[in-house]
Parts: sequence; structure tokens; C-alpha cells
Amino acid sequence: MVKEKLIMLAHGSGGGATNQLIDKIIRPYLHNEDMGDDAAILELNGKLAFTTDSYVISPLFFPGGDIGRLAVCGTVNDLATAGATPKYLSLSLIIEEGLAISDLEKVLKSIKDSAAEAKVQVVTGDTKVVGKGAVDHLFINTSGIGIIGKKINPSSKKIKTGDKIILSGTLGNHGMTIMSLRHELGFGGKLQSDVAPLNHLVEDALRACPYISAMRDPTRGGLASVLNEMSVSCGCKMVVDEEKIPVDSVVSGACAMLGIDPYYVANEGKMVFFCPSDKAQTVLQAIKNHKYGRQASIIGEVTEKGQGVSVRTSLGALRRLDMVFGELLPRIC
Repeated sequence: MVKEKLIMLAHGSGGGATNQLIDKIIRPYLHNEDMGDDAAILELNGKLAFTTDSYVISPLFFPGGDIGRLAVCGTVNDLATAGATPKYLSLSLIIEEGLAISDLEKVLKSIKDSAAEAKVQVVTGDTKVVGKGAVDHLFINTSGIGIIGKKINPSSKKIKTGDKIILSGTLGNHGMTIMSLRHELGFGGKLQSDVAPLNHLVEDALRACPYISAMRDPTRGGLASVLNEMSVSCGCKMVVDEEKIPVDSVVSGACAMLGIDPYYVANEGKMVFFCPSDKAQTVLQAIKNHKYGRQASIIGEVTEKGQGVSVRTSLGALRRLDMVFGELLPRIC
């Protein structure tokens, strides 16, 4: 039986073992001609978007993705919400002593493949190895830079009464997948994370309507948190229709069994759009034409000045959709 190769503390010493880890394991997955040693030299013009995020998900691997794909897609999608075309990422790895090198390579391949799909480059980064128990296997930090076109300027402040609300697909797939896997709940093995890069979907939507008011990805806190945050920011009330909000049957069943509202469950491959009502159908069709937007739907509208979000039930009654308090599901990203 071949003994598994593991990350050792020496890999973080800054000496020969560190160089070997970077040159033999990490760099082959990420190397490109724009990658510098301690800093990348980039050529960019015009208005830029910049974002950063850290990923501490447990477990590292899950149906539909892993921490590497999550890190790339999460940062790409945050840039996309600003209407930016993502260009460059940084990648920082904090590795626990004892992590299997084969697991690290799986994550690195996922990063490489996800970056290629999003058409972004990893141009700089950092690697640290810490003692056993200091982190949970592997933590990743990514930062991203994107270019914003001259006519593109989405902002929650631009949301106005009459705007339609479009959701690019089903809710809750990521959060319920992680919960099922972490707690061995089963649910027939049909749950799969929706983690995906949405920058090309957003580009299609913006081509259909450059004047989209705002965009947000409903990650932690789910759709409910995004809508409430946007309502406060723009000073407008919103109503969404329960019957128009897509939720996979397996997610709906799992949420019902656990007493969880899918509107509060995390997503990693969905986008919420606010756009003028006369452009809503055009934007919707552009989204539905993309592989990650097949189940998109116009789910509601911005109704009047004020604050607050309501859901119209199948019976026609309105119920308040408040901001989530506390954590429904820790460590989903």
C-alpha cells in the first residue's frame, strides 16, 4: 500500500520544502506568464472593481464542488454584481499540517478549471502551513479585480418602484447540500451544490439591458437577506410571489423536514437582478439562454417607497419576509 504524502510543517518554513511545495505542487496548476513572485504586474484601464473573501467550508469536498471552486466562483460572482468583467485573482492558502497532498492537488485542479471557465487568471498568492488543529484542513483567501464598462453602473441606490425582481434559478441547493453531507442526513443523495461562476450570465443580462438597476448573489442569509438589505438601501418595499420562486423538490422536502425556510438558505450559483419593468422579459430571456439560468424567473417587484419585504402566498395573502437572525447553517463558504 502506497503511503499518502502529507503536508508537513517544514512546507511552511520558507526553505527548500516550501519551494518544493510551491514549485512542484502549486505552481503547475496556476502558473501563467502574468504570475509574479511577490507581486503581479497588471495592465488595466478604466474603472475597476476590487473584492476579497475568505473560504473556510467544512467539508472541503461536496457534491457539485469543493473549497477551490467555491473560492474562485465566490470572488468572480462578487465582482460580477458590480457589473465588472473579472480579470485577475490572488490566491492565499492556509494549510493544516497533515493535509493529504492529493487533496490539495484536487483543490488546485478545481481552482484551475473554475478559473478557466470564468476566464480569469490567478496572478499572485501566498502559502502558509500551520500546526495541526490551527485550521480545519485548508482555508483559502481570494481577492479579485475586474474592469467595469463605461455605461455599466449597477447600484442598490438605483432600485426604484416598478422595477422587476429576477432570480436566476432555484434556491437553497448549496446550503442544504452542505447540511446534508455534514450531518449525514442523506436525502436520497440527490442534493448538489449550485456553485458556479456567473460572470458570463451577468454579461449576457447586461448586453440585453445595460441599465440593470442592481444585482446581488444570495449567499449567506439567502434570498431573504439580500432583498431586505436592498430594500433598506434603496428605501423601497418589495413583494415576491411564492409560486414564482423556483425551489427544487428535494431541497423543498429537506427544508420542510428540518423546519428551514429555503428563502434563508445559502446559494453559490444564483444571482438576483433588479431591472426596469419594460426590460424584464428581455433580461429574463437572456438569462434563461445561459446554462446557469435555465430556471430563471421574474419573482416579484419593487412596489412603493418605504422598507420591508413581503411574500405573496399561493392563497394571495402577504407575509413578512424578515432579515435572518443568527446562523441557520454555519460554515457554508
